[in-house]
Amino acid sequence: MEDGTAERIRPRDRILETARDMFHKHGIKGVGVDAITEAAGTNKMTLYRHFESKDDLVIECLRATACSANAMWQKFEAEHPGDKLAQLHAWVRMAADCLMMDGRGCDMANAAIELSETDHPARRVIKELKQAQRDRLVGLCRDAGIGQAELLADTLSLLLEGARVSLQSVGAEGPSAQFVRMAEGLITSFRAR
Repeated sequence: MEDGTAERIRPRDRILETARDMFHKHGIKGVGVDAITEAAGTNKMTLYRHFESKDDLVIECLRATACSANAMWQKFEAEHPGDKLAQLHAWVRMAADCLMMDGRGCDMANAAIELSETDHPARRVIKELKQAQRDRLVGLCRDAGIGQAELLADTLSLLLEGARVSLQSVGAEGPSAQFVRMAEGLITSFRAR
């Protein structure tokens, strides 16, 4: 943002974008508001004018992540109108692309691990957003004609979460390299039932 872009982006959006990036790279607890405001080219007073607390900023970052995920779902629908099975295969390819392009994992899952206090305000938001993603995948599996749609959706979700952990722990040559093959095999198996 050193090229003058920072001045053109509204302060709230600049803070949000900077915080999302820093939380993703360094973790929520690894980044303070001083570092966020400095990187965003603003000050704490401006941050607190837009966000009541760091927790509020975390929640807004998670909601922005969910909006990005929703845009991917819309892309599947636009690229494969009316073909739910093709949309499901597109979900697998997108998940694999996200998996390999960024070894940091899912922002929602990382936040859930980091914010272990059960009463943390972001925990409710994480649960709601993860549930909405699950419901969407279940619906897609059901609409694609999968008889055990919930089981397939949960299996694919757990496979993806496991692949993310495997990628972080043993690298790209480990089991995560087989994600697409495994996911496609699951879809084929569930369709055959």
